[in-house]
Amino acid sequence: MSTPPQQPAQPADRPPQPGPPAQPPSVPPQPTAYPYPSPQSAPPVPQSPPPGPFQAPAMPAGPQPGNPYAQPPQYAPPPVPPMAGGNGAAGRAVLWAVVGAVVASAAWAAGVFLLGAAANAADLRGYAAPSDLCSRADYGSFKDEYTASDSTPTHSSLKDRALEESYCSASLKKSGSSYADAYLSIQVDLHKKTDPAPEFTATWKNYEASHTGYDVGAVEDIGDEAYLVTQDTTSGTSAGSRYATLAVRDGWVTYTMSYSAYLSSYDPDKDPPKIDEISDWLKTDTRNTLDRLKD
Repeated sequence: MSTPPQQPAQPADRPPQPGPPAQPPSVPPQPTAYPYPSPQSAPPVPQSPPPGPFQAPAMPAGPQPGNPYAQPPQYAPPPVPPMAGGNGAAGRAVLWAVVGAVVASAAWAAGVFLLGAAANAADLRGYAAPSDLCSRADYGSFKDEYTASDSTPTHSSLKDRALEESYCSASLKKSGSSYADAYLSIQVDLHKKTDPAPEFTATWKNYEASHTGYDVGAVEDIGDEAYLVTQDTTSGTSAGSRYATLAVRDGWVTYTMSYSAYLSSYDPDKDPPKIDEISDWLKTDTRNTLDRLKD
């Protein structure tokens, strides 16, 4: 048997020659979406030493790592960060700002309510509507012409939360007359819920527009506004009628004083007072009556 040829010995002072390069470390298996080596393979069974005579079998403490069917961990909500400043000063500032806004809003609402209530309050100017207006009214200017006073004038009144009203009607007689020669009516209304100004102006200022044959004129220095409405159909004869009404509004109070006389050949009165005289009497007695009706 032949022997293999011997390798020549390396000199003692020669450095050792490099050997073949070392093998690179093996690359660990890359993780996949599957928790097992392959989708077809069964999950590995954990190995544990067989139980001894007095040892219970080991049980897994929880879901196995990498098991996609395990319950996800429960997370508590993140804590609320403290207010800036660390000592709650900003929080107190925000709280006081909110409280101030609420108080200001409440005060504003209360002010609007009170102002609205004050704006809608009835402006009665101290007037009263007596139960017997005939005993409070003044119509003394007519008594020089009509000397026989009416002993039984008619009166009525109304008391309501929205309206108070008093009315008086009296007959006017000349000396020697058996029947009334003229009539006088007085009415005062206290409007306690609505302002009568727009309707009052529309009714009396435009009276001649809806009543043919009447004359309308504004009267100064009586209440807030006043209108005198007159009509004379006698035409200088002893037949026909003479009519005059003075309508006054003072705040939410309205007042009317009316005179009417109807002439015929059967009436003993052949010379009734003129419209100008009647108008002056209405103005004088209206001023006096309004003064008497104030509390």
